[in-house]
Amino acid sequence: MKKDTLITGLALFAMFFGAGNLIFPPYLGMESGTEWVLGFLCFVLIDVVLSCLGIFALNATGGANAAVEGSIGRVPGLVLNTAVILCTGMVIAEPRTAATTYEMSIVPLFGDGVGMLAFSAVFFAVVLALSIRQTHVVTVIGKVLTPLLVACVAVLIVVGVAHPLGDIGAPLSTTVAQDGISAGYQAMDVLACVGFAIVMENAARTAGYARREDQLKVIAGASVVAGLLLAVIYGGLTFLGAASATSFGAGMDRSTLIVAIVQHLLGDTGMAVLAVIVGLACLTTAIGLTGATASYFERVTHGKVPYRVGVIVCVLVSLAICNLGLNAIIAFAAPILSVVCPPFIVCVVMVLFKRKMGTEWPIKGAAAGAFVISLLTTIDDTFGALPVMQTLPLTEFGFNWLPFAVLGGVVGALAFAALRRKSDKAAA
Repeated sequence: MKKDTLITGLALFAMFFGAGNLIFPPYLGMESGTEWVLGFLCFVLIDVVLSCLGIFALNATGGANAAVEGSIGRVPGLVLNTAVILCTGMVIAEPRTAATTYEMSIVPLFGDGVGMLAFSAVFFAVVLALSIRQTHVVTVIGKVLTPLLVACVAVLIVVGVAHPLGDIGAPLSTTVAQDGISAGYQAMDVLACVGFAIVMENAARTAGYARREDQLKVIAGASVVAGLLLAVIYGGLTFLGAASATSFGAGMDRSTLIVAIVQHLLGDTGMAVLAVIVGLACLTTAIGLTGATASYFERVTHGKVPYRVGVIVCVLVSLAICNLGLNAIIAFAAPILSVVCPPFIVCVVMVLFKRKMGTEWPIKGAAAGAFVISLLTTIDDTFGALPVMQTLPLTEFGFNWLPFAVLGGVVGALAFAALRRKSDKAAA
């Protein structure tokens, strides 16, 4: 079991560690300066803790689909799960893997000699070949690709810590905690829980663990392995960014910053190392997301959309969207994620306590409260139409939806209690 847990954990790490995981921590560190630890901790809370907790929670409470649908209702749960899967599998995260690889691996080495369309076609052809067989996804990633990825990232971090780029200066941002939370949303790992939970369940079953208890042990151990690796690597990358601000100054975008850091630390050889890191990170994530998306639609359609058909559709849609470019994908992703993430986070956390609560009503209320406030906040952020949203508590930390989620949960619990008393009186 230990060997299977390690391999599955390495695969889960590599599926999580993709485009956003590489470009967001250094940029967060540059913006955070001397407060980089605070930014890092907020990022890890959203991106690592909730993601790895979510993988276990969804499997422990009936599986990814049943856990959410059984908590907020079949139709709302199906809508939320599907929105999450579309964000991660086709619309945002997976196209971003190819766009990031192109801008950070291909362009620095070959310039405009290789076009985005030609590269993305090759990239997704490889993804298709490695994900078309459902049972091979975790094995290919965990045994073959992850060790090389970890080794390359470790080289970069060790050199950067041993020979810092410069002194860490004052923060460039006045909202470090909020920036860390926002970066955690943008990395999108918490949303990948739905699909990756399915992949982990399939992996444990394929490895020969028929009993539910044994499957959960493997999944729990794998989540811990992945979480520890992610936290260590994110800490290193955030430090590299914090140490770069005095050397490079502000104004760099996310992909340019990591390229500049590597160029400064490792020279031209480093660019080849970065190309390998980015390529492996994005490839492993794209494979995991493709397999997760195809498995999800196979389940919710009860086999009407077979796994292989789902893989092909996912690859083709991602291929089309990725040609918009990395910055465009990040820009249109932000408002979508700001609406989808909070209610999903509420479901992931509260589903663990559903049995103790004895009802799903508090979860429904909390998810509704989080959704409404997140939607209104996103409208204000996008159009400036609701300035009152900026006065809500915890806005500076990116958690203004949290008090309303708590309020919604309380209202849900009180409503359930009132209905139960009414039912008891009627029965008497």
